[in-house]
Amino acid sequence: MSVLVKDYTWEQVESKVFITVPLKGVSAGKADIFCAEDYVKVNFPPFLFEVLLYASIDESKSSAKVGNGAVTFTLHKRESRMWEQLITAEVNKEKLQEKRERAILAAQVKAQEAAKEKAIRKRENEKYSLEKMMKVEEDNRKQIEELKKREQIKATEELEKWKLQKLEEEELKRKEELKIARQKIEAEEKWKKGENIIRNSASEASYKRSLKKGNATNIFTEDARKEMIPGPRSAGNIQIQFTPRVFPTALRESLIAEEEEWLRKQAEARRANNTYVPEFKDLKEEEKNPDWLKDKGNKLFASGDYLAAINAYNLGIRLNNNLPVLYLNRAATHLKLRNLHKALEDCSKALELLTPAVPDNAESRLKAHVRRGAAFCELELYVEGLQDYEAALKIDPNNAAVKADAEKIRRVIQGIPPDP
Repeated sequence: MSVLVKDYTWEQVESKVFITVPLKGVSAGKADIFCAEDYVKVNFPPFLFEVLLYASIDESKSSAKVGNGAVTFTLHKRESRMWEQLITAEVNKEKLQEKRERAILAAQVKAQEAAKEKAIRKRENEKYSLEKMMKVEEDNRKQIEELKKREQIKATEELEKWKLQKLEEEELKRKEELKIARQKIEAEEKWKKGENIIRNSASEASYKRSLKKGNATNIFTEDARKEMIPGPRSAGNIQIQFTPRVFPTALRESLIAEEEEWLRKQAEARRANNTYVPEFKDLKEEEKNPDWLKDKGNKLFASGDYLAAINAYNLGIRLNNNLPVLYLNRAATHLKLRNLHKALEDCSKALELLTPAVPDNAESRLKAHVRRGAAFCELELYVEGLQDYEAALKIDPNNAAVKADAEKIRRVIQGIPPDP
């Protein structure tokens, strides 16, 4: 049963009407407020306030405010004049019900019209946005096509320039070959002339000797032949020196770039050994050497003092972070301490430094894959672990221990129980 609220107050000016309806405990989320052209209602169970207004109002401009235990209406009159009273003359319940239904129906019609207008505006906005987007895409497409044309023109010009340069080089080469050919011909002609002169002089001397002996039939005697044929060359040794190679394998053109990259990294690592770090100025001279720290860590590892070994490797890496062996040894120590994620990181860093893949670092790469695979398996990531073991087998296919471990991991992945 609703309780009608009658202790409301109202005030007015020529253009507005102010109604204050006290409702104890009212809040904006729980009060049902309705405002039509000549009807105002507030429903806050169990309280109900509704009136038929004296004259028409503009509900689109009117508003209601909830707060401080009351609802305050600010109603805008359609005609600027003073009202004689707030509500119309007394009406019976049937007329009030009729007015209420008509106001609600009118509000629903207006809401539907507003929704239609909103939908129309939304479609227009979407259409406008689509047109703008299509225009932007068209502009972008034109810009891309224009850029492609410019690049094509540029490439064509460069190609023509290259062809012209090639033709010029070929012309110069041809002229050079012709020049060399002419020089050879001239040299041969000079040689022939010189040979004829030698032959003529030799023949003349031989002829004179034959005349003295009374034999003029054969001008090419043994003496003449000896004079014409040059003597044998003197024997000797030629010293040949070959450029020394760092790698034990034969030089291959396909591996030149990788070998040079590996040598460059090794040179950087050696230079880093001599780098002065102010942070470590209090260390002893041998403690500033990453190789000494590596050996120190290895001894501590062998004695079972894994934490101290990690400290030695850490200091070595801080002095020179380009030595893969420090990361490999620290990864082995982390495996002993069950620091599996850190072991994964160190193995990955070592593999990153062990590039390019050359014969000199094959053993280190194999260790990195095996240790990372072991860490993955300890974390029960058997598929990832098997991938590392297979990568190690590609480096050394004949490694029996790696083969056996890889087979065990495959059986675990396939769910086959281990051999008794």
